[in-house]
Amino acid sequence: QVQLVESGGGWVQPGGSLRLSCAASRSPFSIYGMGWYRQAPGKQRELVATVTSGNITRYADSVKGRFTISRDNAKNTVYLQMNVLQPEDSAVYQCYARPTVGGPRYWGQGTQVTVSS
Repeated sequence: QVQLVESGGGWVQPGGSLRLSCAASRSPFSIYGMGWYRQAPGKQRELVATVTSGNITRYADSVKGRFTISRDNAKNTVYLQMNVLQPEDSAVYQCYARPTVGGPRYWGQGTQVTVSS
């Protein structure tokens, strides 16, 4: 199994930046897919960004051009760099890892991101 520990959440003003980290118990490059979901109060959970073992990335339209997902194999960590944050980005962000195609997903505990003035 894969264990995930998230960090980097917090409060920022609109236009600010945060970098979320998700440290895995094994190399991210041995995992087929990793990514981030987010869920705001009263809202449906949405997929924010994904990265495959082949380093192919995908983003939700709402964050495209502002967020960047990346991996650091030496630190066994996947990151979500979030720039030009807006109040609509406020949510609990949760990391996932899917080691194999069609296999189970593993989840971090989530980290709160709040964007307000």
